[in-house]
Amino acid sequence: MESSMTGRHNASERFDYDLYTDRECSNQLLTPPESHNNFQGDDFGDQGNVSVSSTFFPGADIFGSVSDLIIMPSDSVYFYVHSHILLNASENGFNSMLPVRGHQRRDYLEAGPILTVPESSPVFNIVLHVIYDVSCTQYSPSFDTLVKAVSALITYGVTPKKVITPSTPLYDILLTHATSRPLDLFALASQHDLEDLAIASSVYLLSFSLSTISDEMAERIGPVYLKRLFFMHLGRAEVLRSILLPPPYPHTPTPACDYGKQKNLTRAWTLASAHLAWDARADLSVSAIESALEPLGDRLSCGLCQAALRERIKVLTTRWSRIKDDLSFTIGSSPLHIYLQNYISDLPVKPRSP
Repeated sequence: MESSMTGRHNASERFDYDLYTDRECSNQLLTPPESHNNFQGDDFGDQGNVSVSSTFFPGADIFGSVSDLIIMPSDSVYFYVHSHILLNASENGFNSMLPVRGHQRRDYLEAGPILTVPESSPVFNIVLHVIYDVSCTQYSPSFDTLVKAVSALITYGVTPKKVITPSTPLYDILLTHATSRPLDLFALASQHDLEDLAIASSVYLLSFSLSTISDEMAERIGPVYLKRLFFMHLGRAEVLRSILLPPPYPHTPTPACDYGKQKNLTRAWTLASAHLAWDARADLSVSAIESALEPLGDRLSCGLCQAALRERIKVLTTRWSRIKDDLSFTIGSSPLHIYLQNYISDLPVKPRSP
């Protein structure tokens, strides 16, 4: 948010405050008109410049009432908030800081008591945006800052599972990091059992090499979601092998092409599909399948065999494109799960027909 005052930010991330002088913060609190550069408060003495949130500033009327509490993070940015909103959102009295009692007050202005918190202003800014259910996208928080904010939500009694759901501002901004930090986002979702976010981020893990997952990352993800991630990869690969194996259906014999000659197509399909199945990957594209199988038609002189090949490839690619490409693929009971249980137990597995 751009204000009429001079904003400041560091090189890597925008902060949520404006810089005020003690002269601008003198006298009593007034609700500002259209901008927030004329608010006033008790004398700050020789403190000099005061950094105030450009969203949670004195008299901000977007929240429906005048703030009654000031919270100051570790880098001394003032956030003017509403204690009743924080209490309603928190399950632990905002880390037992609310309601404010006399011995908890660090200072007292007409705007309300001042409480200090250990988080930095970028992190606490996100916490407040989540509690007030407003988007913080305009501040372009880094992924690491978002992760710290999710942890801070727990500290202040806000359950991530209740506020990180599809269509919520925090869910949407977390999902913007799916392309650049897919495994870290998946780990975050796993840690807090955010299934919708885990499923959405798992799409970007189809091409990820599971063998590169470190012990530390595996511990962060946890056994349940790690198993589901492996099942997604192994399951899609097995489904691909299953739907690849059946050769094109033979046509009615003709004088020019009897069943014996049609075996040439069957053998060619078996070799080509075996090559694909050997290196079956969860992220294999439809175009890669077509590129491997369509050249088989160049060796066929029979028009009916060529038609059968085209139809078989069409059926194969259609079925493959309909296979779920995210973590939801592993939900439920199906023959696939029986296969995977056998796989994990090192039992022999027979290929399944489609």
